[in-house]
Amino acid sequence: MKTIGVLTSGGDSPGMNAAVRAVVRKAIYHNLNVYGIYQGYAGLMAGNFKKLELGSVGDIIHRGGTMLYTARSEEFKTLEGQHSGIEQLNKHGVEGLVVIGGDGSYRGAQKLTEHGFPCIGLPGTIDNDIAGTDYTIGFNTALHTVIDAIDKIRDTATSHERTFIIEVMGRHAGDIALWAGLAGGAETIIIPEIDFKLEDVVGRIKSGQKRGKKHTIIVLAEGVSNGMDFAKLIERETSLETRVSVLGHIQRGGTPTAFDRVLASRLGGRAVELLIEGKGGRAVGMEQNRIVDYSFDEVFSKPHHIDETMYRLSQELSI
Repeated sequence: MKTIGVLTSGGDSPGMNAAVRAVVRKAIYHNLNVYGIYQGYAGLMAGNFKKLELGSVGDIIHRGGTMLYTARSEEFKTLEGQHSGIEQLNKHGVEGLVVIGGDGSYRGAQKLTEHGFPCIGLPGTIDNDIAGTDYTIGFNTALHTVIDAIDKIRDTATSHERTFIIEVMGRHAGDIALWAGLAGGAETIIIPEIDFKLEDVVGRIKSGQKRGKKHTIIVLAEGVSNGMDFAKLIERETSLETRVSVLGHIQRGGTPTAFDRVLASRLGGRAVELLIEGKGGRAVGMEQNRIVDYSFDEVFSKPHHIDETMYRLSQELSI
């Protein structure tokens, strides 16, 4: 193998740049040419390629977002779109591809591999919802962003003696809400993986009132309910003034933590090694601090699971 490509796809996450840097420099170390593919799969089909050198990825390890930009592409889900992408890869002499992104990005990489073009996936998403890895690139940074917000909101909640609902990202995965809620001392954490009863939430609020508690923090994963709608339910049941903070896309931005930079660097380096070894259709991850890789089929067959012991602990500590 003489030439590889790298692209970022789907939602951006802090640490993607560190992963791109690792792929490029590891490849050059092994005397490979590297093409950056801009705007994800849409850019792949459009032939938006640029050869990258050592200096191309200088001073990006500390930057959030992705220097390669990213996009979502419905066209690439079609057979015609995939063939178009392979045509561009062949045109530029690219023999293997590293795809950094989430579930949808992995499925695109799997399709290319099925068509005979070897791809390696790196888990770039703040949701931490990719199987085959304990942590995804960007999750740790997003977590710190949410915790910082909870700490600041708690000051206001205490001063005004209010109930606050903090809506965080995670359509189908509650890792951000669970980890941030436990670390931030939230009284209630609501996630899509575990059913909740409104009367339990209300009961916890009233129990706190009885012992003199003046405020309540509820962390809500967006996949469960809209924050404003949930606030109306709480106000109806408790008659307490309730405020909502929707953190939104602030969770995706910012300088990646040291953990995310190291994780991205380790995974990126291993991705290049796999391509050099002639392997494709693999997803790289980290389990128990060891770098591992699984086939895309294995990753897709393993549903994401929440750590229920953490959830139970959060309930026990919020009495």
